[in-house]
Order: sequence, then C-alpha cells, then structure tokens
Amino acid sequence: MRATTKELSTIVEEYAKKFAQFSEEEMTAKSDPKKWSKKEVIGHLTDSGQNNLRRFIVGQYESTPPKIVYEQDFWVSANNYQSMKSKDVIELWRLVNLQICQVLNNMNPDNYSKTCDSGKMQPSVHSLEWLAEDYVKHLKHHINQIIAKSFDIVYP
Repeated sequence: MRATTKELSTIVEEYAKKFAQFSEEEMTAKSDPKKWSKKEVIGHLTDSGQNNLRRFIVGQYESTPPKIVYEQDFWVSANNYQSMKSKDVIELWRLVNLQICQVLNNMNPDNYSKTCDSGKMQPSVHSLEWLAEDYVKHLKHHINQIIAKSFDIVYP
C-alpha cells in the first residue's frame, strides 16, 4: 500500500502543476458537446476520489462489504465543474487525493484484504488494496485524456 500511496501523491503533485499551466479556455473547451472538458475530467477524478475515499474508510469497519456506487455523469453534472475556476477544481482534486494517501497510509495492514462493493447492477466486490491499485490506474487513464501519452497504460 505504501508504494501505491507514494505513486499517487507523486502523480497528484506533478500533474496539479501541469494542469495549472492550461488556460481557462483550454480547460473548458469540449471536442464534442457530449464529452467532458479537461476541467470536467479533473472534476470526475475528484468525484471518483471522494467515492473511493469513502470506500477506503467504510470498508475498514463494516462487517459486510459496503455497497458504494458512483454515478459519474450525475456527480459531474451536480458539481457543475465547468462553471468553477480551473484553479479551484485542480486544488480540490489535489486535496482529495492527498487525503486518500493519508487514509491509505494510516490503514492497518490487516484491513487491506477487507472488501467493498462498487457494483451498480451486480456485485463487484474487491479488496481495499485492489481498489487502491485500480484507483491509480483509473487516474492515469484519465490523465492521459488531459495530457496525451502521460502514462503507458491500458485501462479497461
């Protein structure tokens, strides 16, 4: 878990700086009205972070795997990231992820194998350790959408 949190914190600090170099126009632009802007992708990563933060905490103390489902389009719409200042979206993303690192670093290793269900229609139960590793892969996938070829990764 330490390697995962070290990688996560390094990525977050590095890419928060890189994202801040985009102009407001670049952050808000959409290639297609049905696609997310760079700012909305970062917002999605913030929402994903918040949902995973809850999984990492609740999964440690619930006796049965908690079901924490994330409806990504609704969250991005409800948070209306497109109307926020880019610097605020970036900082929110950075802080949520640093809090995830704090929780994961503080997690008792006995809890790594505890599980959480992230499935919508059917159970999708995974260990907290697997969810943390998958979270970093997901993050890299979406960073590649913002800054192409940042990571050599194929994500489902």
